[in-house]
Parts: sequence; C-alpha cells; structure tokens
Amino acid sequence: MGKRKENSTNMQNEKYIITCDLAYAVCKIGGRWKLLILGKLENGKLRFGEIRQQIEGITERMLTLQLKELEKEGLIKRTVYAEIPSRVDYELTAIAKDLIPIWRQLEKWAVKHKFAVGFNQETK
Repeated sequence: MGKRKENSTNMQNEKYIITCDLAYAVCKIGGRWKLLILGKLENGKLRFGEIRQQIEGITERMLTLQLKELEKEGLIKRTVYAEIPSRVDYELTAIAKDLIPIWRQLEKWAVKHKFAVGFNQETK
C-alpha cells in the first residue's frame, strides 16, 4: 500500500482521531474483518491458515493486510518460529484482551437491535 498524500482532509481526520477517544478506538478496530480476526484469536494462538479457514469470504491478501495492521496497532502478536517449514502464530496482546468484554457487549447489542433497524437477512 502506498503512503497517503498529505492534504487538509487527511490532517483533519488524523487530528480528530487523536483528539476524540471514541474515534481513535473505532479506527483501531473498525472495518469488515478486524473484529472477526480478533474474535477468532480470543481462545488462543492460531496460524494463518487456521484463521483463514474460520473466516468465510476473506481473501489471503486481505487477511495478510489486516493482520499486519492489527500487529502494527499492537493488538496482535506475530511469532515466527525458526523451523522448516517456517511456522507463524498469531495471538492477542494484553491490549486486545482488554477489548474482549467490549466486543462481547457490541455483539449483544447487535443481536438485540439489528432487526429493529431494518436489517434484512437476505442481504447477508
């Protein structure tokens, strides 16, 4: 991925993310795949292929990108073992483990409200 151009909109967004704690949090875990990946790692270490098998519809490229972002953000730890063939494990960091009750609460909220706001199962 290329580096973003510096413009006033990007600078305003970054300033907002830095000054608004909720925007910062959503930026770190937002998107289609991040919470799904974190949720799969909740019960312990997994390898790349195991994560991919458990998340229907994610491509190898997208999983790679999301894992790199989560690692950069300090939410997952990537461990490379000096073995042949090489083995890489991913696991939650202590920072990410602090999020578990929060994403569980979001999940409960979704179960309670998704049909009340016009969610149609056919769009799945």
